[in-house]
Amino acid sequence: MSDEKPQETQKQEGAPAAKPANEAAAPVKPAPPDPSAPVGEPWESELVTSLRAAFPEMAMEAYSHLGENCLIVPRESILPLAQHLKGESGYEMLTSLTAADYPSRDQRFDVIYQLYSFAANERLRVKAYVGENETVESVFPVWSGADWMEREVFDMFGIPFDHHPNLKRILLPDEWEGYPLRKDYPILKQDKNWVKENLHIESGQ
Repeated sequence: MSDEKPQETQKQEGAPAAKPANEAAAPVKPAPPDPSAPVGEPWESELVTSLRAAFPEMAMEAYSHLGENCLIVPRESILPLAQHLKGESGYEMLTSLTAADYPSRDQRFDVIYQLYSFAANERLRVKAYVGENETVESVFPVWSGADWMEREVFDMFGIPFDHHPNLKRILLPDEWEGYPLRKDYPILKQDKNWVKENLHIESGQ
């Protein structure tokens, strides 16, 4: 009787087992998408056609994603476009106005307007790219509800709105330094001078 062990038992103990030939390799994770790039498919509609006719020199991108329609326009075009969208296209309501910060871009901010048409029961997003030292025209003359919305964007991001009737901070004290929703504003930062002068304590951050 032979003392030889079966071939499969002669492998060195602790050696990793070979993967079956038919086992699929782990999928390679795709690179994350650029968060500032348009998402979705090019959007063509009667509204887009009418806007291109009304503003032939305006550089405009139009796209749609999951039923959400969006326009990207130059910041210089915001006020005349807003007037047209309300007066000619029926977007009577500004439901929100906010911003997003992408510090690596030359024009680091997106200023984002969410509009609503009661007659058509449709929503529309309008975006403009704004640089750190640039301004954008206030849409308060078109939608008076933009008053506090623009003040909040100014307070949190430091984006000035030209010809706003009362552009000052709305959440933080007037003397506060910095803009907390900018990506380069540290999450634990406090305005140490304001805390010391007004609360008479040292900042705990």
